[in-house]
Amino acid sequence: MKILFVGDVVGRLGRDMLDNHLHRLVSKFKPQVTIVNGENSTDRGRGISEKIYKSFMQLGADVVTLGNHAFDNDEIFDFIDHSKKLVRPANFPAATTPGEGLIYLNINQIKLAVINLQGTALMQNLDDPFVLAEELVNQARHHTPNIFMDFHAETTSEKQAMAHFLDGKVSAVIGTHTHVQTNDARILPGGTAFLTDVGMTGPLDSIIGVRKEDVLRRYLTKLPTRFNVQETGPSILSACIIDIDEDTGKAKSIKNVVIRDDQPFFD
Repeated sequence: MKILFVGDVVGRLGRDMLDNHLHRLVSKFKPQVTIVNGENSTDRGRGISEKIYKSFMQLGADVVTLGNHAFDNDEIFDFIDHSKKLVRPANFPAATTPGEGLIYLNINQIKLAVINLQGTALMQNLDDPFVLAEELVNQARHHTPNIFMDFHAETTSEKQAMAHFLDGKVSAVIGTHTHVQTNDARILPGGTAFLTDVGMTGPLDSIIGVRKEDVLRRYLTKLPTRFNVQETGPSILSACIIDIDEDTGKAKSIKNVVIRDDQPFFD
């Protein structure tokens, strides 16, 4: 089973990149499952709308994962419970948070579990992601050995720790949130594919998607500054392709994918 995972789609430029290139990636790599992180996909780069979610599905996404901005667009409360392919971090408080943190897909009679978790190092104080990861993985393994996790976390160490904690128990742990693709894609000793961060799909001439002048003003003046998404200029699409032995759930390969306006994609 091949899985194509596209990193954090940011704003209009990110949506345009997905619109322009997703079908080409699918044509080249022929994944059975396409997963897109959409937690920054509104024009202001915070949250997701139902229209955007449906547009990702129409483009060919099978699942959309989220992260710390999952609920920043209030509209999500109107559609998350009936959007069965939308996955939010499972460690938001279960009693008060709508949506699901674990879903299953049936792909040619093979089941794939998709888990979304959020880290807590330098982030919100949510439920312990390691405790919940163990619970969810044990639950999923009753149904399938094929388990994909989007771990939305700030620190490299927490992402690596999660991958090693789950090595041999899941097919892949792929990091999101920091918006810069890392160069450490590998298969861990137990057979789990890992990438610290898959990177961002959105404005390249920016600081992780935000206008440079906004971020620089914050650093130089220490004053409160509104961060606005960069809306013009070159763009980037960041992704990875993972090949899984669907009988064992072990990863066979993982490959980084990058498309930039100055590095066009070739079929």
